[in-house]
Amino acid sequence: MMFLRSLMFTVGSLLALVIISFVGIFLFPLPFKVRYAWITRWAWFNLHWLRITCGINYVVEGWENVPDQPCIVFSKHQSTFETYALQVILPPQAWVLKRELLWLPIFGWGLALCRPIAIDRGAGRKAVKQIIEQGTERLQNGQWVLIFPEGTRVAPGEKKKYGMGGAILANKSGYPVLPVAHNAGEFWRKKQFVKTPGTVRLVFGPLVESKGKEAQEINAEAKAWMEAKTAEILSGAKS
Repeated sequence: MMFLRSLMFTVGSLLALVIISFVGIFLFPLPFKVRYAWITRWAWFNLHWLRITCGINYVVEGWENVPDQPCIVFSKHQSTFETYALQVILPPQAWVLKRELLWLPIFGWGLALCRPIAIDRGAGRKAVKQIIEQGTERLQNGQWVLIFPEGTRVAPGEKKKYGMGGAILANKSGYPVLPVAHNAGEFWRKKQFVKTPGTVRLVFGPLVESKGKEAQEINAEAKAWMEAKTAEILSGAKS
């Protein structure tokens, strides 16, 4: 039964992607906020369709930590779920992603309309420079920046080294970091087609101020909270 429900979700998601991205192409001349609002309807649809077909819902905690001004969002990356949820929950964002995604027909075209920060992961320091320059420009223009420091999806309970790109951006730009922890991977794992019903806990942590701190210190502070809170969520504890 869950296989069929997951299949329903996938089919509906793909159909919505084609429709929203195709229409989005014709919105290119319009202001960024209009383009972003339309393209992210796909994320909104996916969250609702996921709840209807697969029984996956979510709750948000830590709203008091979300600032009124742009910031750099550091999120744990366990699943595709959080890529949808953060688009819907937070103000317009620039996503740091691999540039190859923009080459995908329809999907990539829609992404490009949202002014992401597309980098060449194999470019080393050049990629970090791109994050700093484009990320600072996006922040100054009111667009938040979303980064998955682990760089790829990591299964619940596993750990991966945090990249320094986001922390260096925070250090150079002076904007704070908003850490995010969750347990989406318990219900929708990497490369897992069949989803498991349940409620994702998505928690915003205290802001990590960047002014007067080195990049290593910013990264360590954000990582410490994210790993501790994620472990707490996965254990089922309530804070």
